[in-house]
Amino acid sequence: MEHKHHGKSSSKFLDADKILTELNLNGNETFMDAGCGDGYISIKAIEKYLPDGKVYAVDAYDVSIQELERYRLENNIGNLTNIEADLTRGISGIEDDSVDVVLMLNVFHGFKSGERGSVINEFKRIMKNDGRIAIMEFKPIEMQWGPPVDVRCSSEELEEIFNAYNLKKVYLNEDIGGDIDDGKSHYLIIFEKE
Repeated sequence: MEHKHHGKSSSKFLDADKILTELNLNGNETFMDAGCGDGYISIKAIEKYLPDGKVYAVDAYDVSIQELERYRLENNIGNLTNIEADLTRGISGIEDDSVDVVLMLNVFHGFKSGERGSVINEFKRIMKNDGRIAIMEFKPIEMQWGPPVDVRCSSEELEEIFNAYNLKKVYLNEDIGGDIDDGKSHYLIIFEKE
């Protein structure tokens, strides 16, 4: 099943501070918000977590990127670069081995199995040797909101997918996100190069 959600935001049910705190940022990293949507994570990262860092906000949805560019110009922000790109086709404008942390929030489930490898390889291209890829996704259980259960991956499935690209799990939080009957709606998993 194909699932697309251009223009939707997770800001109503996911707290940017809680997510960014999980990444243990020092304040000077180069950070990519992959599939940034309305940019609420990118904006919070710039305002609070990366005063001396650089943020790439990347999304295929042109309206999101245009709105973030307007925000950047109106607020005279020098460390935000907005890039319209389809992650499955590569990201021009980001050099090899230049990104410390990639965060992908509620996006990975939207890629078909044949597209996942292209996205992971692109992340590997841009990330530094000691860089990290953080993926936050809906748990594959029934809940009031989110994508259909059949397009969601468990943390174990995600780990298996990323392991095939020589990326190892270094962190897992299965108790994050919005409140649901059985705890929290999401998990956050972080990978590094092996």
